[in-house]
Amino acid sequence: MTKTVAVAAFAFATVLGSLPSLALAETASVPCEQKLSAVNAAMKATKAADSEKATAVELKGKGLERCKADDDAGADAFFDQALQVLGK
Repeated sequence: MTKTVAVAAFAFATVLGSLPSLALAETASVPCEQKLSAVNAAMKATKAADSEKATAVELKGKGLERCKADDDAGADAFFDQALQVLGK
């Protein structure tokens, strides 16, 4: 019984130890410049309403602030929101 508990504890610890690397792999961001290019292209091609364009411009600005701060993940989040507003 003790050996079974030890094996189970080892397996549990192994799984827990691998979770941070799995989380990082899922949330890995692309360079913010790539997303910024996508936002710029979407803004040129969109037929969205002026209010939606204004929201996208605001989100793009927030994304640029995060990009300049070397926070690619934060920038990508704002750029993704801008793309969503523009229907992309």
